[in-house]
Amino acid sequence: MHSSHYIFTDSDVAVVDDLGQIFKNYPTFHLGLTFRNNKEQPLNSGFIAVRGTADGIRRAMVFLGEVLRVYSSKYMKASRMLGDQLALAWVVKSHPYFDAKRFTRPQAFQEEIGGASVLFLPCAIYNWTPPEGAGQFHGMPLDVKVVHFKGSRKRLMLESWNFLSSSSSSDISDMLCLILSSGRTKYDF
Repeated sequence: MHSSHYIFTDSDVAVVDDLGQIFKNYPTFHLGLTFRNNKEQPLNSGFIAVRGTADGIRRAMVFLGEVLRVYSSKYMKASRMLGDQLALAWVVKSHPYFDAKRFTRPQAFQEEIGGASVLFLPCAIYNWTPPEGAGQFHGMPLDVKVVHFKGSRKRLMLESWNFLSSSSSSDISDMLCLILSSGRTKYDF
């Protein structure tokens, strides 16, 4: 049976490798989130994967509906920045059997939360961010699949594109217009 899976990203994200393997390697998850070893903000909402089956979509909608409810009731004051991530972390951490220590190891894992099977993927691979304060883009680890140009790093988007397009392994020929059309003019060169 054919199904279309979904990946939701922030506009400052570049997918640099095949993400289809997530759905093949982890055939039972409904919703995929990225995590990092950060006690205050362990989850990043800049990348969310949803299995494209009726059950996957339904369970992801229920889960994200709960995140929206928590966001609206607890984190509206942080609506300009981080409120969604705080709500996401609250929903995950409030599950009685969830072990937040799992965020300290950069290994994917699955957990049943609120009726959804949630796959947690390490940011180091699926939501990697260039180092803060870098004067220019110097490349990235070889296993990175998704690059997230958060904050001041947005200025590295074009430079990183040039780096990727000069690589012989790049198959992303139309990514240039996605990056240049980011609409974030204050970060333009």
